[in-house]
Amino acid sequence: MPVVDLSLEQLKTYEGRNPRPIDFDAYWDQALQKMQTVDPCVELIPAEFQVPSAECFHLYFTGVNGARIHAKYVRPKTAGGQYPAVLQFHGYSGCSGDWSEMLAYTALGCSTAWLDVRGQGGLSEDTGGAVGNTLRGHIIRGLQDHDPHKLFFRHVFLDTAQLADIVMNFPEVDAGRVGVTGWSQGGALAIACAALEPRVRKVASVYPFLSDYKRVWEMDLAKDAYWELQNFFRYFDPQHLREEEWFTKLGYIDIQNLAPRIQADALIGVGLMDTVCPPSSQFAAINKMKTSVKLEIYPDFGHEPIPGMKDQILQFMAGL
Repeated sequence: MPVVDLSLEQLKTYEGRNPRPIDFDAYWDQALQKMQTVDPCVELIPAEFQVPSAECFHLYFTGVNGARIHAKYVRPKTAGGQYPAVLQFHGYSGCSGDWSEMLAYTALGCSTAWLDVRGQGGLSEDTGGAVGNTLRGHIIRGLQDHDPHKLFFRHVFLDTAQLADIVMNFPEVDAGRVGVTGWSQGGALAIACAALEPRVRKVASVYPFLSDYKRVWEMDLAKDAYWELQNFFRYFDPQHLREEEWFTKLGYIDIQNLAPRIQADALIGVGLMDTVCPPSSQFAAINKMKTSVKLEIYPDFGHEPIPGMKDQILQFMAGL
């Protein structure tokens, strides 16, 4: 079998290369405490798209740093009672999908919300405020600031947890039956959400991004989605004199370090020919999960649509 990374046997024991900050847990505990002080000012606005079987809304809330965050929210038209919910997260630079894509979950009798990541292709705000590069590169946004709490993805990870809390508190939702899912960046955000909101019961992630940054760079795969890592060094540390410092700081927003906090059952899809999010970077997070993990391996697939994976995720979430 052709390989672009370690063998499958090696992948199943790989523990990651990126440094973990010594105060990692305190960092996220403090971040969550800060998030909980924010008044979300939740607003539900009926959408222009409506169908007979469900109600569709634009959901807005205020996140950390005062950003107004948008998600699509769809709930089934059922009489009384509470039902499960599934949160969805999109790929890097993108936005929430079409309303019609969300209806598969309402057909299961679930509410579903799809977050627009701040500063990317949807309707959420990015309020900024960090020193350093802001032209491109959300991974490195805030990396040069002395305060690691200004890292861009710290705010996004908190947005996922805040959305989960908001949806769990809707009267129609059973807070004990909530799942999260996404592909690539969305897969990373699903893992982050499940780690930061312990009530999440199921997490389905396909080739998750934002993991084991140093491994990606060492493989010379700081290209495509990870291109900004290479660009950062070329502009701001061309001799790599502070390399360990930068990678350690990125450890705050490395999902492999959040993975042990997950209490949800997991379904993970990995393409072994992935050169965008290399398999070892994904396994660095997978191997740190302490709950039940159902692993789906696709030997001939890279960072691309995977036949049948969406159906597997839907059936996995039906277990809610």
